Amino acid sequence: MKLKKTLATLCIASGLVSSISGQDNTLILNADQGNQTISKHIYGHFSEHLGHCIYGGFWVGEDSPIPNTRGIRNDVVKALKDIQIPNLRWPGGCFADEYHWRDGIGPRSERPKMVNTHWGGVVEDNAFGTHEFMDLCEQLECEPYICGNVGSGSVEEMSKWVEYLTFDGESPMSNLRRKNGRERPWKVKFWGVGNENWGCGGNMTADFYTDQYRRYATYCRNYGDNRLYKIAGGANSDDYYWTETLMKKIGRQMQGLSLHYYTVPRSWNQKGSATQFDKEEYLTTIEKAHFMGELVQKHATIMDKYDPEKKISLIPDEWGTWYDVEPGTNPGFLYQQNTLRDAIVAGVTLNIFNNHCDRVHMANIAQTINVLQAVILTQEDKMVLTPTYWVYYLYKVHQEATMIPLHFTGNTIEHRGIKMNAISASASKSADGKIHITLVNIDPDNSQSLKTVLNGIKAKKITGKLLSSAKINDHNTFDAPETVKLKDFKDAKIVDGNLSVNLPSKSVVLLEIEL
Repeated sequence: MKLKKTLATLCIASGLVSSISGQDNTLILNADQGNQTISKHIYGHFSEHLGHCIYGGFWVGEDSPIPNTRGIRNDVVKALKDIQIPNLRWPGGCFADEYHWRDGIGPRSERPKMVNTHWGGVVEDNAFGTHEFMDLCEQLECEPYICGNVGSGSVEEMSKWVEYLTFDGESPMSNLRRKNGRERPWKVKFWGVGNENWGCGGNMTADFYTDQYRRYATYCRNYGDNRLYKIAGGANSDDYYWTETLMKKIGRQMQGLSLHYYTVPRSWNQKGSATQFDKEEYLTTIEKAHFMGELVQKHATIMDKYDPEKKISLIPDEWGTWYDVEPGTNPGFLYQQNTLRDAIVAGVTLNIFNNHCDRVHMANIAQTINVLQAVILTQEDKMVLTPTYWVYYLYKVHQEATMIPLHFTGNTIEHRGIKMNAISASASKSADGKIHITLVNIDPDNSQSLKTVLNGIKAKKITGKLLSSAKINDHNTFDAPETVKLKDFKDAKIVDGNLSVNLPSKSVVLLEIEL
């Protein structure tokens, strides 16, 4: 006991770790109290005309030697279908507020070119536009989430885009759609009215944006049985005044309110390397990832004041890690590697969203391919699935399942005076009656023993999957694509009707319980 106390004191003094392997952790699952559904849309993704997310990522063109269907990569589509991607946000991001949709329809040879002033100053040839994006969503069997242009566009432009996509009657826009090869209208539910309007989307004040939102949203009409789910451009991180203003002045004229927050280890000027980092920087990253929990709680509290029935969703539609770009790449392309650290961030963040599914109904990691915290990296005909991808693969079991309330007590990790639970968790019950628990051991050095008390259920069988690796900065490359991969997890057992689990250090674990 004296040795444990001495070690704990040394760890706290170092500012790194205050947890000691072997101490008790307890997780109480109240399986008979769940009444909230974890929306599948929490597991959404984001695709912007940025770097090689679209071009070379999703889109290679019909003439490419890379296997494709109407220009869209077959390997990417299969990989994303395997994680049951529920929605895809497009065309931005900052790009959305300089994008004019009519430049991206009609014969590709006649589409005007533009300069992507936000991201790298490269030429955008508009080869990938509305029809290509909708085809992509149909191939993925996911819902489109389109972000309209408020910053440099017009009310008429956005109104006609909705009409072009969703109107089935006789009109100039529906006839133009038919001329361009699509007879039937599409179903488009999710519609963003601008993006980051406090910044790259126009540098607006909250009060000015609320007036613009009401004006634009008025002319985003419902055609036929298509019903728009209008999402207002929400706050930058902890700008609670922005949320207060929008909730007070827009209220029920929106169905969703976005939130943007990126996990940046150092500073915006020098963010830190995606692969070269020490334990101190790892813990700083995880600490900042946990801040998402505070953001969700505080923004939700403001929303509760104006919307106690929780009719309006909080939608963190840009979240993820942001590091310095990989050496030798275009600084405007935001290409970064993805390590086990990113998987830990993803696991912690998705657990936060699951546990707040009463208010968080949708979220979008930034971004899907080759940009920031990507789930897929591509290089010509090669494709790599990142550690973050495998977290989405594990967590897909939570989609549309009933969230199980839980309570954790046990070890903490203290860093820079802030304490974090050594274990992050969320749990759900699926339609087939199985219980799923996702667990993240954020401790970079120590395993964590966990007793899980199961209230309201009787476990008969338990199986599991593990994502971990030897080093916290391990990652998958085109030469070594399986350095970080899933393995069977067998260090969990049923003891007197409850669970006994031993979580390896720096790991993400999925447990499946059959009743």
